[in-house]
Amino acid sequence: MKLVADWLTAPATCAVMDALSGNVQTFFVGGSVRNTLLGAPVSDIDIATDAHPEEVTARAEAAGLKAVPTGLAHGTVTLVAEGVPFEVTTFRRDVETDGRRAVVAFTDVLEEDAARRDFTMNALYADRWGDVCDPVGGLPDLEARRVRFIGNAGTRIREDALRILRFFRFQAWYGQGEADAAGLSAIAARAYLLEVLSAERITSECIKLLVAPDPTAALAGMANTGVLDRVLPGADLRLLPRLLRAEEEPDWITRALMIGTECGRLRLSTADEGAIAATEAALMRAEDGVRRALRYGAEAAHRAAEIEAAILHRKVPDAVREDIARCGAAEFPLKAADLMPPLSPGPDLGAALARLREDWIQSGAKLNRAALLERV
Repeated sequence: MKLVADWLTAPATCAVMDALSGNVQTFFVGGSVRNTLLGAPVSDIDIATDAHPEEVTARAEAAGLKAVPTGLAHGTVTLVAEGVPFEVTTFRRDVETDGRRAVVAFTDVLEEDAARRDFTMNALYADRWGDVCDPVGGLPDLEARRVRFIGNAGTRIREDALRILRFFRFQAWYGQGEADAAGLSAIAARAYLLEVLSAERITSECIKLLVAPDPTAALAGMANTGVLDRVLPGADLRLLPRLLRAEEEPDWITRALMIGTECGRLRLSTADEGAIAATEAALMRAEDGVRRALRYGAEAAHRAAEIEAAILHRKVPDAVREDIARCGAAEFPLKAADLMPPLSPGPDLGAALARLREDWIQSGAKLNRAALLERV
């Protein structure tokens, strides 16, 4: 089997492969190979080689490429060609694992490198001409859209418990039909291992899963194996299919709120926490989309509208979406200085500004600056 893709022959790719050519083994591996065979977009290009990091760095610099030591302990050097990053990692085998991280040793055997990966569809390699190498039988699984652990599923999970969440994430994005029974059984028996993972790693995987085109079946599998309640406690999936029909595009915050999960297990950014709080506040007020957009912003108003539409078995009308977008971009036309004089700094000024902003919101942003000032 042979890959055919623009990225394969792009100047940046060729520059990196030329730098690594000669008496070393060099292969594309993982997502770029998998997604190309599936006809899916390729965002990152990872390369595996039997050259050690020092040799990779020396070859890159000799070819005029930038080499960044992003993970030397694990054999990874990031090469940058024409502004495009390529992660180049030396073939590895695991020496010691604790469920969170591995101690590795370099090897020159591609089969050993493949055996330590998670799923068969992620252990597909291709040389610089696109010829595919399949050391663990991943091609039949990829064709069947079957997410299957390499070797013994329990062993793979004990090596890194994050593979439990990755299994369901890959099932949501690439799987079809019933999930692999052996994988589900191994996960159910080892769901407790998720406790060793950091909140950051759990959060990243959960968000990637929630934005899949349809994560319903994968989330149900998580519930059946005892995983869902450990990472998204309180989740109720019954209304999720309604949201998928009502939403304009996948949004993990809207979906998380729709299933009613507690996000306390997740490590969220301040921006995400604010977005969740704004949407929850919008849902608490019996207002239309226009006033919600003026009060909480367009994103919160859109999310609230989609959740309510899903509950009512509806879609959000285009006119409502347009009004929300328009009002979300509107800015309150007054500042405190506009009220001085006659008002002076202090509580009365703040109260007056808040009252005028509320008048502006209730008017649907129709009151302009002059009309508001007349109310002072």
